[in-house]
Order: sequence, then C-alpha cells, then structure tokens
Amino acid sequence: MKVIRTEIPDVLLLEPRLFGDERGFFLENWNAREFNSVVGSDVKFVQDNHSRSACGVLRGLHYQIKQPQGKLVRVARGRVFDVAVDLRKSKLTFGRWIGIELSDDNHRQLWIPPGFAHGYLVLSESTDFLYKTTDYYAPEHERCIIWNDPEIGIDWPLDREPVLSAKDRLGLPFSKAEVFA
Repeated sequence: MKVIRTEIPDVLLLEPRLFGDERGFFLENWNAREFNSVVGSDVKFVQDNHSRSACGVLRGLHYQIKQPQGKLVRVARGRVFDVAVDLRKSKLTFGRWIGIELSDDNHRQLWIPPGFAHGYLVLSESTDFLYKTTDYYAPEHERCIIWNDPEIGIDWPLDREPVLSAKDRLGLPFSKAEVFA
C-alpha cells in the first residue's frame, strides 16, 4: 500500500496495490496489520457502511461530538470529491480542510481520524460509497456544519446547486459548531 501524507498530517491518502490482467483486477482493500502500522495505532473498526447517491448529491459535513468516528472511506463505483475538516481545537490545522477525489478508477482510500467533520460530493451519475467507522452511529451525538460555510471555504467542484438532505440544509456555521478540545 502506498501512503500519501496530506496537508493535514493525520489524514492519510492510501493507494492499495492493484494486480490486473485481461480478466480484471485484484486489490486488498484493508489489512489490519498493515493499516495499523501505517496509522501508528491499533484502530478497531466496528461498523461498515454503504451509501448510494446520484450525481450532485452532497452529504455532510457530519461528525459526532461524543463517540467520534474515525473513517476509512472509498468508492466502489463512481466518483466523489471527499472532504475532511479538522475540528480539533488543539491542533495547528484546526478549521482547515482537505479535499481528494476518490473513484473506482483510482481505488484510493482516505483515512480520516476521529475529530474531523466529513462530507462528499458525488461527481458521477451514481456512486457507491463505502466506509468503515471506529465507533457506532449515535444520532443523539451527530452534528452537522453547513457545507458552504465561508469561514472554512471549501472549494467544492460544483457546476450547479448541490442536492442536500433536510438535515444538511440546516447545518450550523463553523463559528457556532461544537468542536473537540
């Protein structure tokens, strides 16, 4: 696995080794020993999620203020612009964001540790988005920052208004969001 450090050092871009021939390809999506060696800790995933979305859907920016979730995300089919925003007040990267294109062509994965808000924009006709989490979904602790907050300033690759859920339309501005110490 190739590991690429992003501008936010704790967020890692992972490129698994791909073995292909005329029949197709094989890759190892996840290996606990190798993954834990790369991130430098013993990460335990407790939930595996699959989301399908149409072009133009924007999900996020979501996080859990208690039971924070680390996420290992990837695209099985389609293409997204994936975003992580650092909500850890004690870090120099607090309030900064990283955006990476993930697709079924590049097979990239993004490791987003606990303490980040996460979101993505679907760029293809339809996308199957897969992600492992380090803690269980806890709706009572879920929070949402508005996707287009000017203080964060995410440069979403939009050519029209995104399709949002009711929850995402009601996201808070970054200045009013609960953050991590």
